[in-house]
Amino acid sequence: MSQLKEKLQSDLKKAMKEKDTFKRDVIRFVMSAIKQIEVDERKELTDADIEAIIVKQIKQRNDAIAQFKEGGREDLVEKNEKELEILRSYLPEPMSEDEVRATLEEIVKETGASGMKDMGKVMAAAKEKIGARAEGRVINQIAKELLGA
Repeated sequence: MSQLKEKLQSDLKKAMKEKDTFKRDVIRFVMSAIKQIEVDERKELTDADIEAIIVKQIKQRNDAIAQFKEGGREDLVEKNEKELEILRSYLPEPMSEDEVRATLEEIVKETGASGMKDMGKVMAAAKEKIGARAEGRVINQIAKELLGA
């Protein structure tokens, strides 16, 4: 079993013992998403797979926050921001924009990318090297700059 999944399970037990229903519900939601994929694909998920699920849920919360702010629902904005805090605690320390740029420059050199036609190669390597440590849109934006878009 992956370390991240074990941590989620132990934190779920801890939240239940402490009667922290909010944290319990957030972790249960993540665990159900993990279980769903494991059942559908009949495979044990790795830490990277689980990080991808958490990143997807963070993106959903960010989208929801934007919509709730637009609709003037501060109560729901606050709830989603608390959920984000819990979800982010399971991801590795995020990279700064400078670290992402340095990593992407290295990838461009390694792959020999010379223009936008090589964007796929760069993004595939970036996903592998950077993973969940930076948002996809940030990686994409910097990669475009480096490839001269």
